[in-house]
Amino acid sequence: MRATTAVIPAAGLGTRFYPVTKAVPKELLPIVDVPAIQLVIDEAIAAGCDHIVVVSHPSKGPIERYLTPDATVVAKVRDSGRTEMADRLACIGTEVRVTVVHQDAPRGLGHAVGCARAAVGGNPFAVLLPDELMGDANLLVALVDSVDATGVGAVGLMRVPADEVSAYGVVTPSAASPHEGPFQIVDVVEKPRREDAPSNLIIIGRYVLTPDVFEEIDRLSPQANGEMQLTDALRSQSATSPLTGLLNRSKRWDTGTPMGWLIAVVDIALERPDVANAFGAWLRQRVDP
Repeated sequence: MRATTAVIPAAGLGTRFYPVTKAVPKELLPIVDVPAIQLVIDEAIAAGCDHIVVVSHPSKGPIERYLTPDATVVAKVRDSGRTEMADRLACIGTEVRVTVVHQDAPRGLGHAVGCARAAVGGNPFAVLLPDELMGDANLLVALVDSVDATGVGAVGLMRVPADEVSAYGVVTPSAASPHEGPFQIVDVVEKPRREDAPSNLIIIGRYVLTPDVFEEIDRLSPQANGEMQLTDALRSQSATSPLTGLLNRSKRWDTGTPMGWLIAVVDIALERPDVANAFGAWLRQRVDP
């Protein structure tokens, strides 16, 4: 069946953004005036998902409040002339079902995805990491299409310089895979040393997975830091059913650090018709007075 459920792991405490994340979840930090998680939800909806499962932490109540329908807020946004934004808000909890589940402790991405098992059920599902914002839904649509056509999981990939591979999950593509993909993934390794990396193809934060991945997650053992990595589950899965990897060709912003978040805000502001001209003029004056 086609993936129509999207899992958004949002239980992390955002320590890189302290002190603001002491009170405000990182996923609600604004990209201009829209919370980052809203952009991720919009992407999932654009790819055909009508059920959003947010894996949160009990301390992050503001996320649940944001996801709770509020007709008054929608009306005020609509009255301000932002009709399209009002429509995006109005569909959450109405046309699009939202489920919040909790991960009580930071036990890794594999554990976080496993927390969504009951809400996901027995069908393929998407996973969208909210630290990564995409310029459009093209990659996610392609991943959904791939799983729908082949019945095996698919992940988004990008190439990075060799000295950056140690920060990511890195895949081993089959020798028969075309240089530009799609790739048949026969192995996955988490954060290898540069000299041990099987390729320069890293997994980015977009996945469409088959429900049997939950069996692999259940078999995971915690690493030394107590976390269970999704890449380890994908590695086990790929040993019997090779995954598909698709290169991302859309814009992508990594907002996992304050600098990455700031770059995303500036880039996205310069693409928004309502603020681009004024902000661009100010920015040019500021950097080249």
